[in-house]
Formats: sequence, structure tokens, C-alpha cells
Amino acid sequence: MNPARSVRTTAILMLIVANVLWALSFPLVKALVLVHERLMPGTGNWFIVAGTVGPRMLLATLLLLVVLWRRLGTFTRAELRQGLVIGLGTGAGMLLQNDGLQFTSASVSAFLTPFYAILIPLWLACRRRRWPSLLVCACSALVLAGVAILGRFDLATLRLGRGEAETLLSSVFFMTAILALAQPRYAANRALPVTLVMFAVQALLFGGLAVATAPSAAALLVPWTSGPWVLFTGLLTVGCTLIAFGLMNHWQPKITPTEAGLLYCLEPVAAAIFALFLPAHLSALAGVDYPNERLTWHLLAGGGLITAANLALQSRPGKDA
Repeated sequence: MNPARSVRTTAILMLIVANVLWALSFPLVKALVLVHERLMPGTGNWFIVAGTVGPRMLLATLLLLVVLWRRLGTFTRAELRQGLVIGLGTGAGMLLQNDGLQFTSASVSAFLTPFYAILIPLWLACRRRRWPSLLVCACSALVLAGVAILGRFDLATLRLGRGEAETLLSSVFFMTAILALAQPRYAANRALPVTLVMFAVQALLFGGLAVATAPSAAALLVPWTSGPWVLFTGLLTVGCTLIAFGLMNHWQPKITPTEAGLLYCLEPVAAAIFALFLPAHLSALAGVDYPNERLTWHLLAGGGLITAANLALQSRPGKDA
């Protein structure tokens, strides 16, 4: 196999693994939130969001610091700058997405969040001063249709209110993180230092939010007294944060940002599959009420369209994206 093609194939496979790990975070976070609510009923949504995301980012930062302890002096300005951009992009995106969910339906959020799959080729078209290829346009439309079906999106429910505006803005921030990994000026950057800076930025962002929204100082320590909460946080830290974002930061630069944006839309498909069987096991571990979801035509049709779009784009690797 051609060496360049081999690297490309490996990159796609590794990013699929990252998608699967991110998808695993959906039932884990849901179970974690239910445990959090049982431990501290009545706490605000912002505190719950910060209290579930902040600890895993802090732990990921500390674990990666152990790995990079002897190499901290070798950080470059470009690595610090890229890590800062990605950290702020993904952190702001998650904040806006979670706040937007309080003012719109889950189906609308699921439809609008992956809008970067459309925004990225449009942005690149403006930069290059030429329209995306017909294949890219068709694949983007397929992904959008697949996400709409998967999320059971109803056009009649769409209103450009606070929730929809925040969700669209979150997609723009996610796009900035994806594009930051494709910048030629960052080509020499190493993935591990960039990932460490990214985690540290998000740990500060969500940690600060947790402190600001905590009902009391003691509330910050209460979750750590729960075995299931610690277990779920550990799984999220290692699998869904350290490994998944490490794979993203290392392998995404090997493919185009348009391909990456479409590939990341596989995440809700994998999340819907996990939701078919994982919640019951997590419920048994944590003692919460979190039932399995059922297999529907939405998963088969929506997932099929998203998968078909990615396969079609890979039929002409790099030529149209």
C-alpha cells in the first residue's frame, strides 16, 4: 500500500475509535448526572455541568503532566497557541451547547450541533475562493439529513431563540477547534503538549465555573464520596478524554478538515447504539433509574445516511475535500 494512503487509512480508523469513545461518554455522562442529582438534589444546571466536566479535565491534565514531566521545557509557542485555541474552542462549544439545551429540545440541539459539517466546507470555499465539489455538497447534505432523522428533528419546532442561537454558536466554536488542527503553521507541533494545554484550559474554564456556581465549598467535594461517581469520572477521564482527544489531536491533521467534520458526525450514531444496552448496566452499578433505549428506524436510517456520506467521500480521498 502507498505509504501516504496507509497513513490516511490509519488516521480515519483512529478517528473512528475517537468517535466511539466520545459516543461512550453520552451514557456515562447521563449516568454521572443522575448520580450527581441524587447526591445533591436541587443544585443548578450550570453547577452540574461544571461538576461533571471539570473533574475529568483536571484529572486528564494531571495524568498527562506525569507523562510529560521531563519534557515540559520543550513546549513551543506554536504548541501553546494551538492548545489554547483548541481548548477555548471545545470548552466554549460545550458550555454553549449545554446551556442551549435548557432552552430548546434535544432533537433540535442534535440537529444544529453538527452544523460544522456544513460550515467547514463553506469556510474553506471562501478562503480558497472556489465552491466545494459536488461530492462534498452531496455528502454534507446526506450527513445533515442523517442527523435530522437520528435526532427526530421536527422543522415545526425550530425557532431562532436563545437555545437555537447558542447551539449554532457552539457549532462555530467546535469548527474553530477542528480547523486549528489543520493549520499548516502548526504542522510541526506534537500532539501530547498540545493536548495538555487543551486540557488545562478546559480544566480552568469548567473548574472556575464549578467554584462560581457551587452552593457551598463543601458541595465541590461531595461527589468524590460516591464510588459510582468516581468510577464513571475515571472512565470518562481515561477513555473519553485522554485517549479520544489524544487520537484527535494526533491523527486529524492527516486528513482534511472537511473530512474530519463529516467523520465526527458518526459520534451520534455510535451514541445511539450504546444507548440500546449500556444504560441498564450503568443503572445497576450506580443505583439510578436510567433505562435502555429501543432500536428504531431513526437509528437505522439516520445512521445509514451518515455512514454512506463518509464512505462516499472516501471513494475519492483528498481530491474533493
